[in-house]
Amino acid sequence: MSAESAVLEKIRPDAEEDARIKKAADDLVKTVKDYISVHDLDIKVRLVGSYAKGTYLSAPDLDLFMLFPEGTPHSILEDIGLQAGEDILHGIRMYSEHPYTRGVFEGVSVDLVPSIALKNTLKLQTAVDRTPFHTDYILSKLDDAKKDQVRLLKAFMKGIEAYGAEPNTRGFSGYLCELLIVKYGSFDEVLEAASDWREGTTIVIEKKGPPMIGPLVVYDPVDERRNVASAVHIDTMSLFIVAAKAYLEEPSERFFFPRKRVPLTKEELQKKTEEHGSRIMTVIFKRPDVVEDNLYSQLWKTQYALTKKLNDFDYNVLRAVHNMTDDTLEIAFEIERDVLSKTYKHAGPPVFVKTAASFLNKWKDNEYGKPFIEDGCWNVIAERMYFTAQEMITDEAAISGIGREIDPDTMKILDHDTSVMSADPELLTELLDPIQIWER
Repeated sequence: MSAESAVLEKIRPDAEEDARIKKAADDLVKTVKDYISVHDLDIKVRLVGSYAKGTYLSAPDLDLFMLFPEGTPHSILEDIGLQAGEDILHGIRMYSEHPYTRGVFEGVSVDLVPSIALKNTLKLQTAVDRTPFHTDYILSKLDDAKKDQVRLLKAFMKGIEAYGAEPNTRGFSGYLCELLIVKYGSFDEVLEAASDWREGTTIVIEKKGPPMIGPLVVYDPVDERRNVASAVHIDTMSLFIVAAKAYLEEPSERFFFPRKRVPLTKEELQKKTEEHGSRIMTVIFKRPDVVEDNLYSQLWKTQYALTKKLNDFDYNVLRAVHNMTDDTLEIAFEIERDVLSKTYKHAGPPVFVKTAASFLNKWKDNEYGKPFIEDGCWNVIAERMYFTAQEMITDEAAISGIGREIDPDTMKILDHDTSVMSADPELLTELLDPIQIWER
């Protein structure tokens, strides 16, 4: 049995699970229709997403759309749709690009989404109006054999941590995986094609739309104005390319079902930093009560902002990784140094410009020595604003451009020794000893 056949045996839902999900889906549709009838609402319902398309893996979510008449004001759509979600699912109101309700029905996770019933995608009213058209398109293009190819590609993407268009993954959505099978025909052929991808690769399935810029551009066959791959980050695309080449060279179930890595011990972490000649600093914030997808975007933004500050002040980040727990947001940095000299050389203007006089006047009583000439310019030895990375981040984090709902007042900074002793060892292992997931 090939690796792919063995994987399919494990990821394809069995008859018992199919029956359980089908019952939950049928009961959910009936419950929502009954609710609509009782409240005398002019709304249709439609199952969409991977369950409706038959491309789901084990334990799928159900995506049920409440389709309001075209032209319904967004305020009415939101009020009625979210109230229905609360009454039926007793779930959580989610506010991403479009408001919807997430809950559980008969043991199955459900997204109940208010949307607009449109005849085409020319004039969209909400961010999700294309979704029913996506479902129809995939159903028209994939037979059962190709649906299994989609399952393989999704499982592969999940295994290498490239699956999902959410901000934490910045990867390949389920719909994008389906379209790649539509385009190339099979899992192996997608990997063959991906092996030759480059930044800026453009894929046209039905019709090419206006020019778009991105690491990967895939024109949506139901709306060529949209790039289905807009969420794919260059790093995630690169990871998939590397994984595709590695799998084709040596197929293995480890790409689909990676082993959990054993974290390095404190002694091993310390030895790694000694080998690198580097230092660790961990920044921890209290987790705010914000929708997870939005919070991941802010966590990435915060990592980038603090990295820039560390680089601007000459601590020089070698690598940074982050993690989110139930209570905290953690960012671990490997930096070249965490302590700088007390002084540095401050460059001034050329000696022959008018501003040279004001420079000399400003620094004439400098306690670290008078200005001196070097390469035709005035220079002076000045005192640094910050000597330690910890001191700098303490003062500068609030004005660095971190996520707007991440509170700098909750920030705790662990220096090198404290990080090694008490920071998350899995996070530090990822930081100091990165290896590809399938190589564990």
